[in-house]
Amino acid sequence: MNSTQNVAASAGLGSGQTPEPRLLDRVRETVRLRHYSRRTEEAYATWIRRFIVFHGKRHPSQMGGDEIGGYLTYLAMDRKVSASTQNQALSALLFLYRQVLRIDPGTVAHVPHAHSPMRVPVGLSVDEVRAVLDQLTGIPRIVVALLYGAGLRLQESLELRVKDLDFDRSQIVVRRGKGQKDRRTMLPTSVKAQLTAHLGDVRRQHHCDLTEGLGRVTVPAALERKYPNAPTEWSW
Repeated sequence: MNSTQNVAASAGLGSGQTPEPRLLDRVRETVRLRHYSRRTEEAYATWIRRFIVFHGKRHPSQMGGDEIGGYLTYLAMDRKVSASTQNQALSALLFLYRQVLRIDPGTVAHVPHAHSPMRVPVGLSVDEVRAVLDQLTGIPRIVVALLYGAGLRLQESLELRVKDLDFDRSQIVVRRGKGQKDRRTMLPTSVKAQLTAHLGDVRRQHHCDLTEGLGRVTVPAALERKYPNAPTEWSW
């Protein structure tokens, strides 16, 4: 293996396009130690990988503020990314240097922190929401009804657990929402019947999966070590 391949491999990027889990594994581990969300973990890993590839697969320890500035300028000028996207890339790279590599990248020159424009939010009327729901069926309709009726964010709706649905009290418990905060919200009456039928279908599928040695889900942190059966339990 030549010196270029050594650098690429140590950075978590093999000689081809497929990343080798080294530096990126360290990034993921550091993210999880701070209990960031899975979406943040994936976003940071993606930006760091793109940054390394953009600079010819040089190891980040051989680069610094100038290279970060060059990459952010490329995103803004050539890729025309939004301010929020540019800021997310900057946050990911600063996290890499300060929290993972524990080195000071120096000054990121000529790239001011992007400011997101202030826009008036657009809200649908009741009739417009009803018109949207009328065009949906099955799981998409349940998801959209929860977004509108319970005020859930998309990822919160997609990651709901059976145990967090309280039909008796008409409540939903959102776990690890934005800012890693739990909260309670209403379970809309209009979606109860369809959600109950959906859970019946899912439970039957879950039983079939268990008979085939499947039916496991991801559980938070070290809960699986404390409760080994949790990943296969219906409530999860």
